[in-house]
Amino acid sequence: MNKHHYVVIMAGGIGSRFWPMSRQDYPKQFLDILNTGRTLIQWTFDRFSTLIPLENIYVVTSQEYVGIVKEQLPHLPAANILGEPSRKNTAPCIAYISFKLMQLDPKASLIVAPADHLILDKTAFTKVCLEALSFVGKHNAFITLGIKPTYPNTGYGYIQYEQHSVSDNVYKVKTFTEKPNLELAKTFLASGDFLWNAGIFVWQVKNVIQAFEKYLPEMYDVFAADKDKFNTPTEKEALQAIYPLCTNISIDFGIMEKADNVYVIPSSFGWSDLGTWNSAYENLEKDYLENAVAGDNVIVIDATRCMVHAPNDKLVLLQGLDSVIVVDTPDVLLICKREKEQEIKEYVAEVKRNKGDQYL
Repeated sequence: MNKHHYVVIMAGGIGSRFWPMSRQDYPKQFLDILNTGRTLIQWTFDRFSTLIPLENIYVVTSQEYVGIVKEQLPHLPAANILGEPSRKNTAPCIAYISFKLMQLDPKASLIVAPADHLILDKTAFTKVCLEALSFVGKHNAFITLGIKPTYPNTGYGYIQYEQHSVSDNVYKVKTFTEKPNLELAKTFLASGDFLWNAGIFVWQVKNVIQAFEKYLPEMYDVFAADKDKFNTPTEKEALQAIYPLCTNISIDFGIMEKADNVYVIPSSFGWSDLGTWNSAYENLEKDYLENAVAGDNVIVIDATRCMVHAPNDKLVLLQGLDSVIVVDTPDVLLICKREKEQEIKEYVAEVKRNKGDQYL
């Protein structure tokens, strides 16, 4: 393992499309969505623990989740679990870890990864990460991992790339496109030069700090002004002053879509962003009627293509339903057509309007 290689696992999201399992006080990255015995953040940590030295693995999360991370990742040094004072999207989160690491190790190369993605082929994933780290170690470049698309998904961002590689399996990025409509997604798939954006980035820390200075100068200025406080007892106090001054913006919009040194590695490692109940359905084993069941005590009779998630200690009997999501928790039961899953966020807003925050 290279002592200058680091990873930051971003674990601050709420995951509202996995409601009612995912709640504000215990969101999806800390849940065992696929009934495997490990939570999503534990799987993510496991993937990187064979690739990156333990002391170089960091988690950035919301301050309110620091205790959950400590509980779920007991082997991670407590000092490596960083709590953000407020949610400001991915750019401030990445600025924070970058300035912190720059003070610790000016030669640092960093992998940035979400806590809640599914990756089935760990060997292929490790190989791609090492390729990316090797490339950014030699070039002022930002690597993003692109997934070879298998169908016209409208929930993912897309990356268009040049057809001639600049190095083994590394290609220059032409454009980023946020979630397209179905017709556009079909066009992207047919063209053969588009990939899904996995939201996993690799770069040298010093280069991304330069990019903050160029493309997000106001954010750069507030972090740079207090950079000497990072890795000291006054770090937390400095963050309380910095975060209110930061724009709520993603690293994609803030830097990746503006920079001219962005490259992609086309990858196949069994990836899903596990963003919705349908993505869970796609990744769970199905019965002969194409029902995906997470729960030890579920009986299905004459039901087809359903996604069922229920506690192991509760009997759930499903009869006569087709293409329905059923999620049972101690205080909420969700029954929803699978084609309406993108509207779950709206249903959560409706619950908030009618019932307050009690069930969120």
